[in-house]
Amino acid sequence: MDWLPLLSTLTGAAIGIIATLLAERSRWKHEDAKDALRLRLDTYTQYTTTVKVLGETLRALAAQEHPSPGHRAHALNEAFRTSDIATASERLWLTAPEPVIHAADTVFHCLRNIRDSYINGTPVSSPEDHTHWQTRATAAAHMRTLMRKDLGITPLTPHHTT
Repeated sequence: MDWLPLLSTLTGAAIGIIATLLAERSRWKHEDAKDALRLRLDTYTQYTTTVKVLGETLRALAAQEHPSPGHRAHALNEAFRTSDIATASERLWLTAPEPVIHAADTVFHCLRNIRDSYINGTPVSSPEDHTHWQTRATAAAHMRTLMRKDLGITPLTPHHTT
């Protein structure tokens, strides 16, 4: 019996199987990378949206009349507590690279400082309030720049970063 045709067939089959497995592995890796990117995009969108809505809510609550400073403090604390910022932060901490986490944490602390400032009686649109919001805007622009870089998206022009 001639073994050469059988060995050629087996070698060809093995090469075909190995090539298919390698192609499938490459495809799975590509799909995993796309899924991870999609997850980070969703996480970043949730965080930046939560930050924006929370900031607007804090400003609106601080501009309202309240029966007492205690009521004002309660309203501001409740807005912070119910804003989903904690959930958005935790998602970010689990999926984002360290530079994005640090930048997002800075934005979080800026919002907390704004809340505390309003609780302590800082009027909306005062110079101190303006300074707090400018600090938050700068921190948010830096955070978004890092997020865009992580997602492989080109940076925004300076006009669009605040």
